[in-house]
Amino acid sequence: MVNFKKARERMVETQIAARGIHDEGVFEAMRKVPRHLFVDEALRDQAYSDHPLPIAEKQTISQPYIVALMTESLELNGAEKVLEIGTGSGYQSAILAELADRVFSIERHPDLAYRANSILRKLGYQNIIVRVGDGSLGWPDDAPFDGIIVTAGTPKIPQPLIDQLNMGGRLVVPVGDRFGQDLILVRRLAEGIKKTNLGGVRFVNLVGKWGWKE
Repeated sequence: MVNFKKARERMVETQIAARGIHDEGVFEAMRKVPRHLFVDEALRDQAYSDHPLPIAEKQTISQPYIVALMTESLELNGAEKVLEIGTGSGYQSAILAELADRVFSIERHPDLAYRANSILRKLGYQNIIVRVGDGSLGWPDDAPFDGIIVTAGTPKIPQPLIDQLNMGGRLVVPVGDRFGQDLILVRRLAEGIKKTNLGGVRFVNLVGKWGWKE
């Protein structure tokens, strides 16, 4: 029988803090959120392992370190409005909800959106809204956002997401081809857009008007 609390603590110590993540808020969120509840029951003993795991619709739940890196890059202090592109399992949504004021999450697969929303509600999250749609278009009705996180790889940064970023806001997005990407941090500043490469990653494809076609 896996002791999930101890597994979360070990995950934070060996996979996240040991690799240079420093944000105490991220540590606390990842110690708290029960990652094993976001994966299939048959895979729960692997929930805190150092790799991504498959979920429905040929999607994945990201490696814990990548979740931590992307979250830390937004520099959240609890007052932000954050947009997530690609709800997936809902795990990243929960981590963001621990650190931001409100989270708006878009998923193109209705079944995934429904399942994630159900888990998040059962866990008591009231500050997450999940919508089904084309994430590459963003969420213009509630823009602008202080932070935007994209959990799927795209051939180019979708312009609507840059347009929906608050001044001073941050966007984290994997950009590249279908087989590998660079994780790009975009800051919207008064003098323009500043990009920083955070390293190589491999995500599922962002499908939509501003991403890959089916």
